[in-house]
Amino acid sequence: MLWNTPIHYASYSGRRRRLIIFSVVVLVLLLSLLHPSVRRLSPVPNLIPSNEFDANSNFPPSYERLRSWERSLPQHDLSLPYPEGRNGRFVKFSVQIQQLGWNNCLNELLMNSYLAYKSKRAYVFQDYVWKKEYYPWSRMNYRTWPPRTPLNALITGPTAGGPWDNDDDAPRSVSEEYFDIVCPKSERRIINTRDVKPSIMWESGKTIFSTWQKHLLEAPERCIEIQPADRSEDNFPQIFDLFLWGTNQILDMWEEFTDSPVSQLLETSPIVNSAIVRNEYLFVPRNRVGSTGGPRNPYDRMLAIHIRRGDYKEACLGLATWNSTFYSWNLLPFLPDKFTPPPGGVWGQNTDENVAIYMERCLPDFAAIIKKIHDSREDYINARKEGQQRILDTLYVLTNDDSEWVQQLKDALRGESWNVIVTSKDLVLNAEGVDTSMAVDMDIARRAAVFIGNGWSSFTSNIVHRRLVDGKEPISIRFY
Repeated sequence: MLWNTPIHYASYSGRRRRLIIFSVVVLVLLLSLLHPSVRRLSPVPNLIPSNEFDANSNFPPSYERLRSWERSLPQHDLSLPYPEGRNGRFVKFSVQIQQLGWNNCLNELLMNSYLAYKSKRAYVFQDYVWKKEYYPWSRMNYRTWPPRTPLNALITGPTAGGPWDNDDDAPRSVSEEYFDIVCPKSERRIINTRDVKPSIMWESGKTIFSTWQKHLLEAPERCIEIQPADRSEDNFPQIFDLFLWGTNQILDMWEEFTDSPVSQLLETSPIVNSAIVRNEYLFVPRNRVGSTGGPRNPYDRMLAIHIRRGDYKEACLGLATWNSTFYSWNLLPFLPDKFTPPPGGVWGQNTDENVAIYMERCLPDFAAIIKKIHDSREDYINARKEGQQRILDTLYVLTNDDSEWVQQLKDALRGESWNVIVTSKDLVLNAEGVDTSMAVDMDIARRAAVFIGNGWSSFTSNIVHRRLVDGKEPISIRFY
């Protein structure tokens, strides 16, 4: 028995040593996963605590707190009295466009929200679903497929579940998640756009709006879901589609829509606002401010200009081919810099001369951009009232271009007495800021004293809407 003892001890000792080594290796691996330098490089984002995502712009944000806040909205309560709660009336626009640029989605969802409001139904708000080519992160880092952003990260107001005015008894908007509870599929009436749209497709915005409003008001069902016709029947099956937004047919809705609480109570989201505040020091004037040096508010001395490049050349050529007018609210007749499609082209074909005219306005060259900035500043300053002082010496360039071309533009503009020049690429953003960067740019442009945009752009059109609701002068809104 004694000769077995050392062998038993050696076996035990070896197992113990292997256990210690294994434990150390596991501990090192766990510590390495928690170390920031490794965390940023990790190809598996779900291993990282969600709050770390939101501080680390290498990964998309989790929005866990925001989603929890949305779930806890007070209108998400079945016991509430009519017109909310289990007996309330709701409408979900499953026809709403998805996987396209944010601004193509924004103008439509705001009008859908207004239609729900006028129909005395709660609007069902939904996440913004990204077009994958526009998403700031690589596929390996996606949290969901397709990637999505909570609506309340991008906007705030009644459309996204915020309150109406105190004296307004309209039902508040609810989330898609709550709609599935209060309106199970077995209790929904489905309206397909093919049942309503064909007879009014080419009518004015007011006619389209009032027709759908009548259907939604008169429907006895408390839960309605509007679904799109098949693409083989209607390639743009939305209620308010591209053929409406891309022509002046939408303009008869302007006054009613902008006076509505959907427009008047639309606000910047706290997430977007915090991104702007963190970068506001970039806009601080470099010269004296006060009674003789111009306004203290940096936005009151700012000109913002939207310069989209890269992929936009093909878009501009397509607009020329189809003899397109300006887009949506950019067509308002009281705004300067109007564009009328030149004669000689037909739908789907245009002359070389006309294409050149389109390109001058849609994708201006270096010299044309500098001239437009110069002229817009002069026009705005010359339009001041007697005794009013106007100084524009801060320039903000909203752009998707980060090439040497942008630096050359900045260098050239410094000779035009711009003391502060900042571009989109100069902003420092956390994950939530990156995810909402298009809304960040838009809100800076909304606040600026003068804004120069692209007349064919939905991005520009939604900025125009916010600026005019804010009371900005038409002379402060310019197009190439």
